[in-house]
Amino acid sequence: MHRLSSMSLAIAALSVSLAAAGAFAAALPATVTNALRDAGIPQDSVSVVVQEAGAGAVGTPLVDHRGDAPMNPASVMKLVTTFVALEWLGPAFTWKTEAWIDGPLVDGVLDGNLTIKGYGDPKITLENFWLMLREMRQKGLREIRGDLVLDRSYFAARGHDPGRFDEQPLRAYNVGPDALLVNFKTVRFILSPDPDQRRVNVRAEPPLPGLTIRNQLKLTATECGDWKGSTRGGFTSNGDTADASFTGTYAIACGEQSWYVSLLDHPGYAGATFRSLWSEAGGTLGGKAREGTASAGARLFVTQTSPQLAEIVRDINKFSNNVMARQLFLTLDAQANGPPATSDRAAATVKEWLRKRGLAFRELVMENGSGLSRIERISAAHLNQLLQSAYASPVMPEYISSFALTAVDGTMKRRLLGTGAAGQAHIKTGTLDGVRALAGYVLDAHGRRWTVVGMVNHPNAGNAGAALDALVQWVAAGPDGEPQRSQQKLEKPDKPQKPRPTTRQRQRP
Repeated sequence: MHRLSSMSLAIAALSVSLAAAGAFAAALPATVTNALRDAGIPQDSVSVVVQEAGAGAVGTPLVDHRGDAPMNPASVMKLVTTFVALEWLGPAFTWKTEAWIDGPLVDGVLDGNLTIKGYGDPKITLENFWLMLREMRQKGLREIRGDLVLDRSYFAARGHDPGRFDEQPLRAYNVGPDALLVNFKTVRFILSPDPDQRRVNVRAEPPLPGLTIRNQLKLTATECGDWKGSTRGGFTSNGDTADASFTGTYAIACGEQSWYVSLLDHPGYAGATFRSLWSEAGGTLGGKAREGTASAGARLFVTQTSPQLAEIVRDINKFSNNVMARQLFLTLDAQANGPPATSDRAAATVKEWLRKRGLAFRELVMENGSGLSRIERISAAHLNQLLQSAYASPVMPEYISSFALTAVDGTMKRRLLGTGAAGQAHIKTGTLDGVRALAGYVLDAHGRRWTVVGMVNHPNAGNAGAALDALVQWVAAGPDGEPQRSQQKLEKPDKPQKPRPTTRQRQRP
């Protein structure tokens, strides 16, 4: 009898323990499951973790649905790359780009070569490149009688196929990394109607010398509608020459529009852009543009410094810039192991850094650090652990501010408008064919901040936006009124309060 009583007590204790565990790890919210059902997405294709921020490794997630499953995170993988970079390199880290001359400079004439050496700066925009060339002019250089030598040796990123991922080689998001990445290797075609002349003007920025534009567009007085659907663009690129043709119709009502295309290869683009800007600055180049390194006797002439890493990370995460993330990923390897940097070494470097920080993610697979990959993997539980670690980090302010703010900016600018979650969450999104994901920090109606991770891997993932938005809204409202500050006991739920509008919301018309 005593033995039976002991067994009964043990079973009862186990039942209470399991019930308590269930209370702390809630199921997916009904609004989320309903949206998944409407989208035709089974719950076994979804991974979700929600936890109060600051709970750290000892806290129990409020929601843990398949948190340990390795998932393709798409661009949410950028959160791993950028956090490691901020902590390791520091928010004030900068890149440099150097100009070297290997001959005498007399009366503005360089009797030798000008070498431009890149160190992986992710943001050599046209403006920044122009500033570098202007400094050369201010230091007296006007005529280069030798060659323009492009030193790209800091990265071993060669043989990148921009069409391998989705057979869209001209799309800007498919641009590969390069030690001398100029203006994201992208040409902006600007289309503007000219009603007086009854034509559509097309110009390129930058106006590359090897680019030919064939404009056969016809101006119409119809509604704008889908202007890209009625305007057909044909683009070919070969080394340092390219051809762009425009046919179809373009409505006056469309006003000025921009069409971004990746043309030429990296050295071809850098060389052509230099020629264009150098000519505008009043300079001349007598030789050709070619790849190489500075000669042994060359001397440093000009050094251009990039924006600080905190600004770079903001561009990467808010606007999900793939090539900037890839540049940063390779920079981590170059800084750790020396050049030339490779993606394989960068992946090993990131995993080792995480391991030493107590973030050993065995399932983590990183191909290029940007999330533009079919093979990259991470679990929601480990991504949540990363967010928790970042929340306790000295670089937390720079990190969180780099995420898109719901209904305000970045990739979340048009999501959750007019909801209680507007302006209340910092979110990084991820999108690929068959993948939808988000991760970040949500401030709820009770003033508590939560880490939220949601990933969907399914052929119908393109319909998962409503479910992921519902998850953010549920957390922002105060997770069913039952967010737990501590795992030690269940507290009486607070009455959900309508969140106050943020300053940005009050200013919105």
